[in-house]
Amino acid sequence: MNGPHAGALQLYAMPGNEARADALAARLGPRVRRAGLWLHRFPDGESLVRVQPPGMEAALVCTLRDPDALTVPLLMAAATLRELGAARLGLVAPYLAYMRQDRAFEPGQAVSARIYAALLSGHFDWLLTVDPHLHRIDSLDRVYSLRSRVVHAAAPIARWVASEIEQPLLIGPDAESRQWVAEVAERVHAPMLVLDKQRRGDLEVSSRLPDLRAWSGRTPVLLDDIASSGRTLAVVLESLRGRAMAPAACVVTHGLFALDALELLRASGAARVACTDSVEPPPGVEVIRLEAELAQALGDITASVKENPP
Repeated sequence: MNGPHAGALQLYAMPGNEARADALAARLGPRVRRAGLWLHRFPDGESLVRVQPPGMEAALVCTLRDPDALTVPLLMAAATLRELGAARLGLVAPYLAYMRQDRAFEPGQAVSARIYAALLSGHFDWLLTVDPHLHRIDSLDRVYSLRSRVVHAAAPIARWVASEIEQPLLIGPDAESRQWVAEVAERVHAPMLVLDKQRRGDLEVSSRLPDLRAWSGRTPVLLDDIASSGRTLAVVLESLRGRAMAPAACVVTHGLFALDALELLRASGAARVACTDSVEPPPGVEVIRLEAELAQALGDITASVKENPP
């Protein structure tokens, strides 16, 4: 590739990620330019991918909300970019799927976190994501063999809470949420508590609140990294009914809102629901933008890869 953009990173958006890629390119200016990617789905479910020829540096932008449908065309695009000359190829996936199954809980279960990591690592040189769901895995490097950079959403979430909620009480619905709740609580100088959750199935969850009279008058803000079925947050919301507190807000990093999750949260007492744009939020959900943090991290990791090639 010749011309004024010869050294630029070419950014390709998988369908549904165009606005995210445009925002990153706009923030990074001449260091990044958008390139074309087209996806056609045949009636039998197969996909055909076509890409504009790349330069030496390329990256695909694809948040992995629906990974089973997205992964095959994503890997086709990656392989095609390699064939056409991309020497270094990255993946910007604000939501990284298949992290919950990080070990076999029953004999014969696939450890999907490890399997999916091997699949992506075989096609990309680097990965940029937002707060992956790390529980028993303490770092992406434990399962991914590529170079990775994690953007943390605590700072933008804290800014939203500080500007939108008066007298917040931050509540983590389970032990896994402690790390996010603690950091946001420290940033907004608010009290916090973390609950014990009992899960008996995908849609069966129980939780119990302690005595909250010491925080009467405060606004409960339920914080979690992922809202999928919404059941974990809904159980806490139901427990808050009838307490001398302001109507609750739910704030999550990755708002998947599968099935009737959003309607369930509203019916259970959530006065406000907010999430980052790691996944495009549905109508009625307040948006916490991450483009500044993602653009900074994208600039950093691409510069690092250039200086120290894989």
